[in-house]
Amino acid sequence: MSMPGNNPEGPTSPQRRFAVDVVKKLRAAGFQALWAGGCVRDAMLGLPPKDYDVATDAKPDQVIQLFGRRHTVPVGASFGVVMVLGPTKTAGQIEVATFRTDGEYFDGRRPAEVIFCSPEQDALRRDFTINGMFIDPLSGEVIDFVGGRRDLEARVLRAIGDARKRFTEDKLRMLRAVRFAATYEFRIEHDTLDAIYHLRSDLTQVSAERIAQELRRMLGHASRAVAVALLHDTGLLPVIFPDVFTDTPERTASFLASHSVIAALQQATFEPSLAALLDSRHQVQGSKLADRTLAVRRECGRLRLSNDETQCVCWLVDTAHVCSPAEAQPLHVLKPILADTRRNLLLDLLRARHAAGIDSTDNAEFLRAYLQTVPEDQLSPAPFVTGADLQQLQVSAGPIFSDLLTTLRHEQLDEVITSRESALQRLRELIARRETDDR
Repeated sequence: MSMPGNNPEGPTSPQRRFAVDVVKKLRAAGFQALWAGGCVRDAMLGLPPKDYDVATDAKPDQVIQLFGRRHTVPVGASFGVVMVLGPTKTAGQIEVATFRTDGEYFDGRRPAEVIFCSPEQDALRRDFTINGMFIDPLSGEVIDFVGGRRDLEARVLRAIGDARKRFTEDKLRMLRAVRFAATYEFRIEHDTLDAIYHLRSDLTQVSAERIAQELRRMLGHASRAVAVALLHDTGLLPVIFPDVFTDTPERTASFLASHSVIAALQQATFEPSLAALLDSRHQVQGSKLADRTLAVRRECGRLRLSNDETQCVCWLVDTAHVCSPAEAQPLHVLKPILADTRRNLLLDLLRARHAAGIDSTDNAEFLRAYLQTVPEDQLSPAPFVTGADLQQLQVSAGPIFSDLLTTLRHEQLDEVITSRESALQRLRELIARRETDDR
């Protein structure tokens, strides 16, 4: 295990230098100041911290006065938190929080009041021992009141103090426990795991947006298969997706299939993993994408995902079924799929489905081989015939207008017609046939 003095980012990291400068400035003004939380954990694991948090005995108004109002944002001053802005964009920003202990929690997320306190009391109110340590960045000394160093060395995730109390204070901590255990390949300590299982139904009190943010981080990480398995084993997965995963044999089989696909994914991206989880909600009998993915769309809506995320997940679920098998589809179906900017996500999902035994055919390999034979600009070429051409031939607006354009576009993509001249000739033939049929 790396010690804090080893800086994985290198000594020239602007963010790290700024985090040190914040501590120095607080110390020079007579205050205590230490790095706290996740940056300590990551430094001790030899990982580059994503951000730096500073804990201090300076009150929020003192922090604002010291660094200036132009360089501070009181993001949570009532909870003792002030964001200090760096001198450059690369330096980022540092969250400076006053040592505090929390009062009663009434909403399952935030305390009704906070009391400014000592570093030890501050450590005892945090979630997990591995997140409850401090580092003096000037001396490299680790200040550990909660046994975090011991648990890091043993690779154990343990709630600080009473696990049930920690999870009752903030229900989202149950998901965070799963994410940390999966990300760092830690074992969840028995009492902590037991508390998650018994309090799992309380996760429904957490906002969909907060749950979705944790899922993004879990499913977008290389350890996603471990995280999904932990969500299932702790009973959290059916709480998040009650219509998708329950204890019935059918739903258990669905989970095992989804988990196998997720384990085989190669890209660390959120949407393909979620698509694999929600695949059983795909309605094969639907005639249109909107029909086939209606239940998938509802699940995304419950999580309050963005429109882009929802569209991507629905497209991946539906298109994976359309492409099974891909070789059976005409070019006018495959070309728009391969012209889509999300195709690499689809290819990863198709490859994973084959590796997991869901699809007997390696559809991803078939599509990759086809892509090597066709120029990129031929996947979605400009149409040979447009609505203006139909108007010149006095085709009335309506279903026939749309049908003609669709037929010609399909034949163009299928390479049945290969020039504008042949397309216009084909258009005249189709119009004449319709006029004959109407007599």
